[in-house]
Amino acid sequence: MQPLRINHFFLLLIFLLVATSVIAQNQPRNVIFILSDDHRYDYMSFMENQAPWLETPNLDRLAEGGAHLKNAFVTTSLCSPSRASILTGLYTHTHTVVDNNAPEPEGLTYFPAYLQDAGYQTAFVGKWHMGNKGDHPRPGFDHWISFKGQGDYYNPTLNINGEQKKYSDSTYISTLLTDLAIDWLDEQQSKDAPFFLYLSHKAVHGDFSPAQDDHYKYHGKPIGKPITYYLTHPDSVGHRPAVDYEVIPRWVKEQRYSWHGVDYAYHGRYSMDTIVWRYTEALHSLDKQIGRIMNYLEDNGLAESTMIIYMGDNGFCFGEHGLIDKRHMYEASQRVPMLAYCPEVIEPGTVVNQMVQNIDVGPTVLDLANVETPEHMHGRSMLPLLQGETPTDWRDRVFYEYYWEYDFPQTPTMHGVRTDRYKYIRYHGLWDVNEFYDLQEDPNEMHNLITSPEHQETIEALANEIYDWLESSEGMQIPLKRTVKYPYGDYRNPKAY
Repeated sequence: MQPLRINHFFLLLIFLLVATSVIAQNQPRNVIFILSDDHRYDYMSFMENQAPWLETPNLDRLAEGGAHLKNAFVTTSLCSPSRASILTGLYTHTHTVVDNNAPEPEGLTYFPAYLQDAGYQTAFVGKWHMGNKGDHPRPGFDHWISFKGQGDYYNPTLNINGEQKKYSDSTYISTLLTDLAIDWLDEQQSKDAPFFLYLSHKAVHGDFSPAQDDHYKYHGKPIGKPITYYLTHPDSVGHRPAVDYEVIPRWVKEQRYSWHGVDYAYHGRYSMDTIVWRYTEALHSLDKQIGRIMNYLEDNGLAESTMIIYMGDNGFCFGEHGLIDKRHMYEASQRVPMLAYCPEVIEPGTVVNQMVQNIDVGPTVLDLANVETPEHMHGRSMLPLLQGETPTDWRDRVFYEYYWEYDFPQTPTMHGVRTDRYKYIRYHGLWDVNEFYDLQEDPNEMHNLITSPEHQETIEALANEIYDWLESSEGMQIPLKRTVKYPYGDYRNPKAY
């Protein structure tokens, strides 16, 4: 038998192809991080939710062609603390941006600064909303576009690299921010450097407002109510779910009638149905802009190699436990949507079941840039999960914290821990009942088992885990911030008005 002969040219070709592939995998990647505001985890059309008529075809594209990280959580369900955790990779009690008015402390380093050191071009476009209401450029970004505070849905004023520019003619914020982001991406085509774009949308924050051509798109559509909508109060015919009313926290029962509750939502300006209709219309408008970013990458040969990461800054309740808004630790508030797309890295239709958090965004982007995660960060890279690998030491629980706000006193300070099965919420500074749920048996968090004899050992263990977490990350002191405003509705002091 003649020995098998292999063409040397063929071997060389294989070697070059493999080498090229390895080099491509190790090349610093372009990254676009898209953040939305108040987007709850299940309000995408490929998910089951209370609005089955909602259309988000471009979020669906990201999920179908990339990865859906279905168990994504924030460490604090509030705009500024969550955004600070994204940018620093730190828990709220460590970066100390504890509310929407707290100033940014000196000494914080935002992860895009490490990208700059690695040769990246970096840009921030959109809502900053961290550290009072300033719109001035922040460190870590070569290009800066933002606005003060919450900004405006129509005819906004933007700070563009330090200069104010007012827009008119019914300019819609989501469209404008996408226009300006694409303009910056165009400029990067001629530069021999990788880029990082942080596109931070105002939508879908209240006052929920869609683009003009989406006004009343969903008005009149039937809206389902969560099973816990009447948990603390009977419905119109006197029905309420069969639960132990005595172990529902008092603050939850009372908040139902505040502006963060379904019976007085936003001071009664809108019905709950109208709030959901406006929210979904604004979300549909936002989805169109995500599609424009994806189309731009495809049209310019960047879609295969550029990593897109999409997430919401916190969740949002539409009647769970009789509440709206966020801040608390119930699932609709703590969980967020998270999607990732990069065909060269992620298999289409990937589903990541492991728990991830907002503190993991910075380390993941740094990993894509071949930059080591700084030791002080609490988060870690999600890249192995996106590639189908699970590190043996990946977290099996997430921790949560929220600090009472002087201007919004309806929600108390709380710390909590959530595992794959259990959730324990511990309240601080008020005489009330804590909460413990078996999420496997009770995914809607209806039955508080805090007094259940057979669960006391688990509850005690989780309580100790909260303290271990706080002690290990310098969180045993509440980071109190200077506040001079009076809370809304403080009728005893005229300055409140």
